[in-house]
Amino acid sequence: MNKKTQVGIVGAGPSGLLLSHLLHLEGIDSVVLEARSRKYVEERVRAGVLEQGTVDLLCNTGLGDRLRREGLEHHGIELRFDGRGHRIALSDLTDGRSIWIYGQREVVKDLINTRLVSDGTIHFEVDDVSLTGVDSSSPALSYRKDGTDHNLECDFITGCDGFHGVSRESIPAGVLRTYHHVYPFGWLGILAAVAPSTEELIYAYHDRGFALHSLRSPEISRLYIQVDPDEDINNWPDDRIWEELSVRMATDDGWKLRTGPVLEKGIAPMRSFVVEPMQYGRLFLAGDAAHIVPATGAKGLNLAVHDVHKLSRALTAWYRRGSDEPLKQYSANCLDRVWRVQDFSSFMSLMLHRFSGDDGFKTRLQRAQLKYVCRSEAAARSLAENYVGLPHV
Repeated sequence: MNKKTQVGIVGAGPSGLLLSHLLHLEGIDSVVLEARSRKYVEERVRAGVLEQGTVDLLCNTGLGDRLRREGLEHHGIELRFDGRGHRIALSDLTDGRSIWIYGQREVVKDLINTRLVSDGTIHFEVDDVSLTGVDSSSPALSYRKDGTDHNLECDFITGCDGFHGVSRESIPAGVLRTYHHVYPFGWLGILAAVAPSTEELIYAYHDRGFALHSLRSPEISRLYIQVDPDEDINNWPDDRIWEELSVRMATDDGWKLRTGPVLEKGIAPMRSFVVEPMQYGRLFLAGDAAHIVPATGAKGLNLAVHDVHKLSRALTAWYRRGSDEPLKQYSANCLDRVWRVQDFSSFMSLMLHRFSGDDGFKTRLQRAQLKYVCRSEAAARSLAENYVGLPHV
């Protein structure tokens, strides 16, 4: 079965769905293909920290009602070490800019609902997606849906299908240059049905390893501890996780961590990944298909949003004015921010995680760095402006 659209989008994560929404606002047609079910996409647990620019974009494009109603605006974060907490006043240091706590799956739900209300086309549970002709003026997507083969003719294709997707693999060998760094630690994360023990995120540095107290709502907490990347989750019963979190986040003033039922838990490795360029012919990569950052900087979702915002503007210029220059510059424009975010995420990761085999040198460097960030307004301002999102990069 043959069909046509202007922009074919592979992947119904936040980047693919947001791109479809932004194009719709400009009168540009798109079709989104997703291998997973709608239920799976809406329920998978991912990032939850939104930069100021992400929130502004969502609100300015009609996606902010529930975010403003249910999201939690934060004006600071806490760095905790040596039994004491040190607040980084994000908004005071960045002319009022802030972050919002609003889970990625909530963003996805809002996007799916908005696209379907606008008669947007999203095909879930599609199989055997393949890309052809991406180096020509008539690329196409073939796929199988409900036992029927389909061919979707496009003007452009966008790969928003993540690190393991088919889009990047459709680019011929030798075109892309890959940069990949694997960190010697992972995160064991839990989602727990317990009210957060903090009003702002806590990044804890401890001799036993890093810990993070995040949150998803007034009733749901999200917490992490540093573990070996090949650690077996079966070695971590709930009681052990809570005990380790309590030890790593303890303070001299007797702060207590609330505990409760663990709803979900899992272990994720920490790595950095970038491909250059983020485009080939009429195929454009966005989000995790093009880059991955360690979660310490809370940047993955926000970087994907930045990608598709740039791409939607470039595609609009092509359809409205016949200008292809913004499309030619898409990769270069995105990579400026990608590498800035990689640097910040690496800085946060290297400052806060313990390294096995350290003879004490790295530990002393980390403590010196933490003290400097907490004592120097200039250093705190640099962390803050990167954390809330640089508006000029």
